[in-house]
Amino acid sequence: MTARQPDIHHQAEQLAAGLPPLLVAAERVAATVSQGVHGRRRVGQGETFWQFRRYQPGDSTQSIDWRQSAKSQPVYVRETEWEAAQSVWLWRDASPSMRYRSAGGHPAKIHRADLLLLALASLLARGGEHVALLGSGLPPAAGRAALTRLAALIGETVKDNPDGAPASLPDYQFLPCHARLVLIGDFLSPLPEIGSAIGAFTDIGVGGHLLQILDPAEETLPFSGRVRFVGPEKEGEVVVGRVETTRSDYRAEMAAHQRGLHALARQARWTLSVHRTDRSAETALLPLFQALSQPFDTLSSRTMGR
Repeated sequence: MTARQPDIHHQAEQLAAGLPPLLVAAERVAATVSQGVHGRRRVGQGETFWQFRRYQPGDSTQSIDWRQSAKSQPVYVRETEWEAAQSVWLWRDASPSMRYRSAGGHPAKIHRADLLLLALASLLARGGEHVALLGSGLPPAAGRAALTRLAALIGETVKDNPDGAPASLPDYQFLPCHARLVLIGDFLSPLPEIGSAIGAFTDIGVGGHLLQILDPAEETLPFSGRVRFVGPEKEGEVVVGRVETTRSDYRAEMAAHQRGLHALARQARWTLSVHRTDRSAETALLPLFQALSQPFDTLSSRTMGR
């Protein structure tokens, strides 16, 4: 047994070497969040017993469990677990604006988006869901193989316009009715463009969630003095002599944009959360996963953890 240990150790090192570091980090985040998640079980058609509960007016008499009811005075019904696996499509903005990171050691927005996408996929896979990357052309899959495939896909440079830079919003793709879609990005595009992108999916009955990721400097504009701002997506550049004099106006414009984004999500009956890169990834993952655990027909837009 002792003689085989070096060989096993070598195989373990080879296995770990083939695992993308991002996937390792994502599963660590998912494991932390999963401790606060009680699963995605809900009532529905199925054969797996879930729980007994007291009979209520309107319940079918066929659902009454007479054996359990005979043990006590109240009448109980037997509920089964909803067992149909759900397909969830994931997308993250890989445009140049997502590469931004301010001083302070915060990760770039794209790095946080990739981490959260894979961590969410890990949580969904643990719950038996099927996941796919929107625009990849691949069908939803479950299990460890799906996570490894997602990690490889987001590591590729996808060129989806003539300039070679990924678009800030997802292209329309036909999805099954009642599918779920998670869009992760900074969503700093004009509100009408964001509304059109969301509307294309809601028109076919797709429910979804928007996760806006921002660098703290994009919300607060903490700079002082003479600052040169360069648009990462060919918007040009502008030099501001005393940037602190524009801070209040900038913050008001950003707040108005976020209110508009919230209104778009509410109109689509999607959920919305905002996350800053100076916060831990776990603070964004748990409310996002919990939002996906709600049936689509009960969703209403709300701002969750940052």
